[in-house]
Amino acid sequence: MALRAERNACQKSAEDVLGRAQILMKKSIRLTVGQALVRFVAKQYVERDGRQNRFIEGFWGIFGHGNVSGLGQGIVECAQEEGLRFYRPQNEQGMVHISAAFAKHRNRLSTFACTTSIGPGALNMVTGAGVATVNRLPVLLLPSDYFANRVPDPVLQQIEHPNERDVSANDAFRPVSRFFDRVSRPEQLLASLPEAFRILTDPAETGAVTVSLPEDVQAEAFDWPSEFFEKRVWYVRRPSPERELIKEVVSRLQKAECPIIITGGGTIYSEAWPELKSFTEEFGIAVTETQAGKGALNWNHPLNAGPIGSNGGTAANELATEADLVLALGTRLTDFTTASRSQFQNPTIRFVGVNVAPMDASKCAALPVVADVKRTLPELAKALREAGYRGTGGQYRQRLTRLKEQWDNRVTEIRTVKEEEGALSELNVIGLVNEAAGGKATVVCAAGNMPGELLRLWRPEDPKAYHLEYGFSCMGYEIPGGIGVKLAEPERDVVVMIGDGTYLMMNSEIVTAVAEGLKLTIVVVDNHGYQCILGLQRICGVSDFGNELRFRDKKTGTLTGEYVPIDFKRHAEAMGAYAIFAPSAAEITQAVQEAKQRDGVTVIVAPVDPEKRMPGLGTWWDVPVAEVSAADQTRQTRERYEKSTKKQRSVFA
Repeated sequence: MALRAERNACQKSAEDVLGRAQILMKKSIRLTVGQALVRFVAKQYVERDGRQNRFIEGFWGIFGHGNVSGLGQGIVECAQEEGLRFYRPQNEQGMVHISAAFAKHRNRLSTFACTTSIGPGALNMVTGAGVATVNRLPVLLLPSDYFANRVPDPVLQQIEHPNERDVSANDAFRPVSRFFDRVSRPEQLLASLPEAFRILTDPAETGAVTVSLPEDVQAEAFDWPSEFFEKRVWYVRRPSPERELIKEVVSRLQKAECPIIITGGGTIYSEAWPELKSFTEEFGIAVTETQAGKGALNWNHPLNAGPIGSNGGTAANELATEADLVLALGTRLTDFTTASRSQFQNPTIRFVGVNVAPMDASKCAALPVVADVKRTLPELAKALREAGYRGTGGQYRQRLTRLKEQWDNRVTEIRTVKEEEGALSELNVIGLVNEAAGGKATVVCAAGNMPGELLRLWRPEDPKAYHLEYGFSCMGYEIPGGIGVKLAEPERDVVVMIGDGTYLMMNSEIVTAVAEGLKLTIVVVDNHGYQCILGLQRICGVSDFGNELRFRDKKTGTLTGEYVPIDFKRHAEAMGAYAIFAPSAAEITQAVQEAKQRDGVTVIVAPVDPEKRMPGLGTWWDVPVAEVSAADQTRQTRERYEKSTKKQRSVFA
């Protein structure tokens, strides 16, 4: 009897084990790493303010041996089924820029994933990763890597480090990524991907997220828990400010005689432009703008003092020089915003930083209010009312009105074409395009002269009408950025402003825009090279050297010959765009107006006089000048430089 009972117990135990195994088998699904990754990505959603949407809109990729049969196979088999679209760019860097621009225009609530092969394809994404991380924009990067099993080492395009065998080219992503992981076993995805998405969807931590995928691991199969592929909603944080900090801000505002607001990208990402408008109108505090924050308040709003800092205008910078309190909203307070810390000359000045990122909230020794701008401004306004604060006085507001009027008139003067001056300037072209495209079209730009000129001269009438990448100042962002904006909001007019030097760096994504049937206007300003840095050379006392598109002089051996003639119109046409050569004001205006009515990509080539530059506005940016030189001009420039550095403040109270 006892033996029979023991056999029955063993049989029941075996049946239980088998039953549990069958249950587990029913709750698992066998997929490759590539297939599993696609299915997981498709189920990730975000929600903010009750609005929910899928976070990853699709995949961008260029295939090679490192990903075509792994993640590439997973995309082919699973992406369409999951409702994810695949896009093919012309350059790996370009697709990261597209994804970052898309995320920026969508206020970081959605983005794309990007896949590349091993080696050079992966490294081409590193610059884009830097752009995304510096600008706090989410992108998911999936570069391929060497074999995890290392059997066929060294594989094609593998870098062999002599004494660190686990190092690969993909380690270059580490310093430019907010999260980096190399997945060397399939099951590591179970921990890696949720952490990657936690960071991507957190406004305080977001940036480039890199999951490095060895090419053999991508094709390996694993029995994945079915719950891994269930829909997950990531709730985007909107932290509220502490009452004690609000109380302190109120106290500081009550004591301030010349307060100003600096509005940055965080104001726009949090969609706080209605709150900003209400706050500044109630309390009469001047609003100044950064590159990322421009547009949060209409350019013609009476309390918008315009751009601040090294690329700033006279109104904002005069107020900033005397300001005793700065309310920094969603800004990183970079060197261009603070004029390399020389802008704020009032010895009693104090800063209040409102930002979801503690690091950014604390800059310039600010009182750090680690909170969302949209949540903070109404609470601060309520506390100010309760404290009896009525805002700035009549003298402050009258001065602001006068300074703004002077600045607006100056902008109009700089932009306006004067027939007697002959050839157009780059500044004229900006004004003409702005007038013809309207204040609600989104202008896209990045590096060179134009970011500073656009910050001063472009007049947006919508929070999303100004899109500049100036955190990393990356040449080549412009055209991919325009594609990203257009994909994010197809019904919006998008105008890309780009110099000829930058155009030559990354024009290939015109082909992508043509292939996708996107309507895009690209204005190529032809000034024969890198006139921005040529101008900087002159400011620093250096002779013109190596920045213009010139032939090599056969007699001297230097790059001082005639300009290289480049037919940008025919070049754009060769890539499928409709192109127009527009050398006059009337032709530029007509070309932009026609582009608004035409489908597809329109490239407008506008030749300008390279010597017609932005007039001096008394601003400064710290670019060191050679301390020792045989040239008198350089020595004199160094003396002026040292005098300017004495205005810098390394420490704030």
